[in-house]
Amino acid sequence: MNIGEKIKRLRIKNSLTQEELADRCELTKGFISQVERDLTSPSIATLVDILECLGTNLQEFFNESLDEKVVFTKDDIFESENEELNYIIKWVVPNAQKNSMEPILVELEAEGRTKEDSPHEGEEFGYVISGSIFLHIGNERYRVKKGESFYFKANSNHYIENAGKSKAKIIWVSTPPSF
Repeated sequence: MNIGEKIKRLRIKNSLTQEELADRCELTKGFISQVERDLTSPSIATLVDILECLGTNLQEFFNESLDEKVVFTKDDIFESENEELNYIIKWVVPNAQKNSMEPILVELEAEGRTKEDSPHEGEEFGYVISGSIFLHIGNERYRVKKGESFYFKANSNHYIENAGKSKAKIIWVSTPPSF
């Protein structure tokens, strides 16, 4: 862990200059600068004072996980293809299963469909990027076209199938994660 860099991020997050932080902690601006650049290490007592001025404490400071990744690129995508049902699922946010929601990109070839998902706690949302699909929820079937979205509680069996002759692309978000 880079303590100086983390202190600097907290200082900036709190909209403080080095001088303002130094004044609050009864330290010098030069000392804060050296700590942030890891040129010196504060004593435990001084670190406690700095963290208190930044609105945190030792436990939160050291237990805090690394900053979560915010932007994901095509290199982050994990892909799974089902040749039998003619679809590809792309997990656009890696390890999203640990989060509250799990977004995926579904590509359905002509006559393709996803596996049927059993009822579960939570909700489902989808947006059709291209093509058109049939959304099956229990015994109901809904047509959803390009530019349209769907949203439902996942308390019935559900799946989607391509309703057209060209590829359909859908952003699908499940909460809690279930893909």
